[in-house]
Formats: sequence, C-alpha cells, structure tokens
Amino acid sequence: MSTNFYIKGRRGNDNPKYHIGKRCASGLYCFDCGITLCKDGENGIHNSSEFYDKCPICGQKPEYENLENSSVGIELGFNKNKAVKKTGVKSCSSFTWAREMGDIKHIVDEYGTEYSLEEFTEIINGCPVQFYMYGKEFC
Repeated sequence: MSTNFYIKGRRGNDNPKYHIGKRCASGLYCFDCGITLCKDGENGIHNSSEFYDKCPICGQKPEYENLENSSVGIELGFNKNKAVKKTGVKSCSSFTWAREMGDIKHIVDEYGTEYSLEEFTEIINGCPVQFYMYGKEFC
C-alpha cells in the first residue's frame, strides 16, 4: 500500500524520470522514542512481518487506530486527515525519495491529486522513516 508522487506538468507523470518518491504504510512506530517497532529495524519495515508488541525503549503499547485515522487508511483513501505530528505508538508511513527536491514546486500523486510545495512538505513531515534511492527506478 503506497502512493507515488511526481513532478506536475510533465508529460507522462508515470515516467520514472519525473518520479519524486513513494509514501508507504510502514507499521508501528513509537513517535515519542523515534523508533520503529519492526524487529528488523527501519531497513526491514517493508520486508518483515515481525513487530514488537510494545516499544522496546519506553514500553508503550500501540494505540488503536482504524482506517479513518491510520497510515494504512491514508494509502487506501479512507483517512482524509491532514498530516499531524503523532505521539505514542501508532502506525506510520515511510517516504522513499527517488530524487532531490531541488526547486520542484508542483506535485501530483499517481491518482491525479495535486499538491502545493507546502502540502507536500506536510506529507513528508508525517513520514518519520525516510529512504534515499536517488537515480534508481522503483515503484
């Protein structure tokens, strides 16, 4: 479950040349301690199904979330809330960068929704885990 983002205004927004990156639901994260609950760490969040049942640092347990307020709900289109800084143990999203932002000002996602730079920055700020794959093609 993910959403790809592209530079708006270019022909063929699905062309990897214009791909900015991808936001992905990424499991449980302790926003207070700044750590994923994935037993394989941040690099394993998209390949592992094993997560701690509480934060390994502070011991907080996950708070209940449904599709209207979870990261999975964002990717499925049920969560329409603006990105806010979360606290406690909740679901999170990661962002994988395909390029540096540079002077990009107009962004569109794979569904045609357009974003200002300010709106896109809010999305990025809501992703505590970030990966960098500059110059590599991925979906």
